[in-house]
Amino acid sequence: VPLENKNGTTYKYLVKEGDYVYKGMIVAINKDNNFPVHSSVSGYAVCGTNKLISNGKRIKCVVIENDFKEKYEKSKLKSKVINSYTKELFINDLRDNGISGLGGADYPTFLKYSMDNIRCLIVNGVECEPFVSCDKAVMANYADSILEAIDNILEIVKIPRAIIAVKSNDIKSIRMFNKYIKTYPNISLRFVEDAFPNGWELVVRNTLGIEYDKYPSEKGIIVNNVSTIYAIYEMFKYNRPLTERVITITGPGIKKKKNVKVKIGALASEIISNLDGYKNIKNPLFIVGGPMMGKSMPCDDVVITKDVTSIIVMEDHFEKNLPCIKCGKCTMVCPANIMPVLIMENIDNIDNLKKLKCNKCIGCSLCSYICPSKIEVREFVNIAKEKVNHK
Repeated sequence: VPLENKNGTTYKYLVKEGDYVYKGMIVAINKDNNFPVHSSVSGYAVCGTNKLISNGKRIKCVVIENDFKEKYEKSKLKSKVINSYTKELFINDLRDNGISGLGGADYPTFLKYSMDNIRCLIVNGVECEPFVSCDKAVMANYADSILEAIDNILEIVKIPRAIIAVKSNDIKSIRMFNKYIKTYPNISLRFVEDAFPNGWELVVRNTLGIEYDKYPSEKGIIVNNVSTIYAIYEMFKYNRPLTERVITITGPGIKKKKNVKVKIGALASEIISNLDGYKNIKNPLFIVGGPMMGKSMPCDDVVITKDVTSIIVMEDHFEKNLPCIKCGKCTMVCPANIMPVLIMENIDNIDNLKKLKCNKCIGCSLCSYICPSKIEVREFVNIAKEKVNHK
């Protein structure tokens, strides 16, 4: 259990070596907003360790030695009655159960629902990253549960309507939703073109045609990833904290390509080993997250955290970068309409970085992908955002 997430949020551990830990028990907490991290197994706390997380940093972790008994505390086995929910209770439960964005943001969900006058809930099932299909797997298997959870959220929070955004060619998900959606008059399906990056922050524009400055909440809109909605369903139904998620294991270097439900805190190396391991490739490249927005890792000693959507193993045949030739292609493809090349050139000038609006970057990596000099342009934009945000 890492004591820091990819966004730099830190957690204080609440267990010591030798303590017995129940599944679903809080083992660490962020003191700023009381947002917890739960154990996904039952067992004893043992010595800590340092492991890689999805941003490439080695982070101090709490280690729970799994006893494979899956023991919950008795209080966690008592579910609540939906009719008894108020908005305040719902928000508190989202926080207490550690529900956060499973599309990759790992942003605490309770903070989104704390605003007033929410006009619309958009459920994002638009998986735009190549290779990644974990959300498709969730929609194909749990469409009825997702609809039930959305309906409960609309009633509890008094939101007039919800829209489920899916790709127009995601036939299986569309078929599954259409099987049940007629009994939910306030929930509708919207189809989005299969293009990158039509998910993420652009889903509001693609479904409602609405623009906003920084956050959809400015327009009274909440966006939840479809896997997050399923985690809320399990919270409603079983009083269950977020301790598991579905991820995609894929790539030319993997023997068995699958979507698998894994425990938060599991090691990527062990998951892949249970899928018959790697194919024999000369220069394996290990990527956590999608090939566009993910992060390459030096090894597979990576902890699965809530933000991890996929693990991709492929051949490393990428060329070394050359000097920038000022072609402007990164600017032409940018969906956020910023100028990555100028941000890169002004990386040490914070005043200019503010003027260039580097914070509008959505991290899609199209700038790096299109660059003929093979420069990791997105990394420069990420550095610029950190400088502006921490000034």
